[in-house]
Amino acid sequence: MTARRVVFIGAAGEMCKVAIERFARAGGDFELVLCDIRPELLQPLVKRLPAGRVKVRRLDLYDRDALLGVIDGAALVVLGAGPYIRTSEPVITACIELKVPYLDFDDDVESTQHALSLADKAQEAGIPLYIGCGASPGMSNVLAVDAASELDTVEDIEMFWTVGDERPDVGRAVIQHLMHIAGGDCLTWENGGPVTHPSYVETGSAPMGGGLGETLLYETAHPEPVTMPRRFPEARRIRCLGGMDPAPVNGLVKGLGQAIESGRMTSDEAVDFMMAIVKSRFGTPTGWRHALNGMISQVRRGESGAGELLTFLGSSALRRRYTWRGGLLARVTGTRNGRPAVAVRRTPESGPGSYLVASMATVTGTSCAAFMVLALDEAGKRAGSFAPEDWAEPEDFYTALERVGTPRYEIVESVR
Repeated sequence: MTARRVVFIGAAGEMCKVAIERFARAGGDFELVLCDIRPELLQPLVKRLPAGRVKVRRLDLYDRDALLGVIDGAALVVLGAGPYIRTSEPVITACIELKVPYLDFDDDVESTQHALSLADKAQEAGIPLYIGCGASPGMSNVLAVDAASELDTVEDIEMFWTVGDERPDVGRAVIQHLMHIAGGDCLTWENGGPVTHPSYVETGSAPMGGGLGETLLYETAHPEPVTMPRRFPEARRIRCLGGMDPAPVNGLVKGLGQAIESGRMTSDEAVDFMMAIVKSRFGTPTGWRHALNGMISQVRRGESGAGELLTFLGSSALRRRYTWRGGLLARVTGTRNGRPAVAVRRTPESGPGSYLVASMATVTGTSCAAFMVLALDEAGKRAGSFAPEDWAEPEDFYTALERVGTPRYEIVESVR
């Protein structure tokens, strides 16, 4: 019997490499086709994968003929190349044309909305489009559904994410996404309907796991408030809040985002500056002026301490890295037995010793691998466009995380 093909596009990205390796741990009779514009970067990964089950292809996803040729007949196409506001449309279009199931970990609002708008076309083609199947969105949505199951009514849903110091292993697409959500508008859900807020302005705090404790985070332009109202239309408020550890990085990012929004920097200039900082280079004086303005304003608003800022600047000057901390948390408020109630789910572990939440790449890639397992288990059963809360039941997802190697004690805990 011919093995089913699973095609990965953007396979050399850090998150996608984790997804590939951990999906392979789940077993199954699959041929893995790894596609990237730079296939030479995939050789170390190939050595860690099952022998005879892997093919590597050079692919420019904007080359329509080449794209159609590589995905034709696949059991599943996984798009790991970002930013999704540029990459998802051509790949989804090709999958619908060839009637091939599609999955991604899209974290951009605009491309998520576009994918949702294609639900009828996907249904006509008889295929599922599984979107937002990473950490946030993705696992965060599942945690929220799990928390909501404790309550009789749902009023507010808040999903929080934090990522730590990943220098120097941060890709340009990640920085492009960060700059995209750091300035401009943030589509969210408030008073039972969609509203627009300025991104990275409103704040909220949550008792994050993984050693973080109570953490102040920022409302961000993520897809969760766009998709979750479809599952919880009665909710009064649904929002996504995120940020970086250590806290001064949020001020730096916000300063750059405001400079982009006001026209004092272009997005490319801000991304170039951030990439220089990630690689321990100095960056431009213009970039530092806006970054410092953002961090000083953060201290003045009481969102971070002056001592914390000075420590961060000193450590950065000495090129010292912080121990990585991060995680996900979902908090749902409503009623239980006629009384006000709160339910919380979060990832309990993070840092270098963690399997699931050791980095942004591991939590996103491992979550993606688990969603892939679920998608392939139910092949042929769905058609349309689906966000995680539409189809991935919490216990099934947690079991899939175990199947791709995650210890059960690392997956989820309730907070009282």
